[in-house]
Amino acid sequence: MNFSGHSLPVRTVAESQSEMTELILPNDTNTLGNLLGGRLMHFIDLVGAMAAYRHSRTHVVTASMDHIDFIAPVHVGDLLILKSSVNRVYNTSMEVGVKVWVENTIAGTHRHVASAYLTFVAVDSQGRSVPVAGLEPGSGEDQRRYEDAGRRRELRQKELAHKRSKKTTEAPAGSASRA
Repeated sequence: MNFSGHSLPVRTVAESQSEMTELILPNDTNTLGNLLGGRLMHFIDLVGAMAAYRHSRTHVVTASMDHIDFIAPVHVGDLLILKSSVNRVYNTSMEVGVKVWVENTIAGTHRHVASAYLTFVAVDSQGRSVPVAGLEPGSGEDQRRYEDAGRRRELRQKELAHKRSKKTTEAPAGSASRA
């Protein structure tokens, strides 16, 4: 195992990949028998946290769900398969990608129904952020996700800077200047 400059081990994407399967039951759905979006987000958060936890080998907290696409509905009785992997690691945070499929167990087919990107922060038992082991992307697909994660982070940082500058230039509601 390689070691990064700050003496933490460098881990591969494959070391932390996670998968979970859920059978969709009536309690998970709306009145049309479709999986609730919030319930799907809960499953995505869980499987994403599993990959982050495996990579960091410490507690993790969800910092953001950057992007989620609901591609197709999921119905009562469907077998939901969620797969997660760490896309990129920063000092104390990790971007994790999650893909969700529905398996038709009779036909043996899979249908892609959702994708999401989440950011997790590694924390100690007191909730203070801690450094994370480096990530060594393996295959061409791992490398593509690594580079895409860097671009998404740049966009998130620009958006945050824009929000902060907008907040400081706006006057509080109801305030008037006094001459």
